[in-house]
Amino acid sequence: MTNTGLRTALLVLLISGVAPADDAHVQVLCSNGFRAALDKLLPEAQRTIGHPVNVKFGTSASFKQAIEGGEQFDLVIVTPQIIGDLIKDGKIAAGTQVNLASTGEGMAIRTGQPKPDVSSAQAMKQTLLQLKSIGVVKVGAGTPAVVDMLNRLGITEQVQPKIVYQEGADQSMANLASGKVEAAFGLISEVASVPGVQFAGPLPAEFQRKIFMTAGISGAAKNRKAAEGIIQSFTNAASAEAITAANLEPASKGK
Repeated sequence: MTNTGLRTALLVLLISGVAPADDAHVQVLCSNGFRAALDKLLPEAQRTIGHPVNVKFGTSASFKQAIEGGEQFDLVIVTPQIIGDLIKDGKIAAGTQVNLASTGEGMAIRTGQPKPDVSSAQAMKQTLLQLKSIGVVKVGAGTPAVVDMLNRLGITEQVQPKIVYQEGADQSMANLASGKVEAAFGLISEVASVPGVQFAGPLPAEFQRKIFMTAGISGAAKNRKAAEGIIQSFTNAASAEAITAANLEPASKGK
């Protein structure tokens, strides 16, 4: 197509009220902690809003950095602390934040391995002292709970040399499945359905922290109404079953 033809085509689109293809797509940034749920919920959400959706997965911390660096998006799903920081920075529109679900932190091992005992503080302590290598996401949402647990168990110095820090949950679970580490910590929603990996159990109750997955809409969203539609779809009564199946607790359950 000639330059004149391209300009004419764009003009026709603008006159007819039809946006160019890139604007029709809703851009979503989603924490790995909500990935399993989003995979289940997205088809119905797309049908509801009538727009195709592009999704990028990663850690909450990496998305904060990307958004602060100017990455364009319509909807982001990360931890509430990061949502709050981005609202203060004007990157997320105030009043658009909605808790979608919550999860906790747990331990995973390779499929086929005997499950270690992590049922109590003392059992977890013995398990950690016996392991030779442990995967931990360097800036993961659940990592502070692991650090706190090691400190409170008094074994930080003994365990620290065994820790293999990972950039994200995908890498951490892949290294676990391939045998590069013996065990790995991660959000329960991240580890419970990964091929080659099995869930050993949650952190003992006294060390557990509830990690929320919270949605927020960009202050510069090109498809704000569609983003609002996605949030409504993810929080309606019908979505609770899919969220629970993804090893998350629907936020509405805790109200």
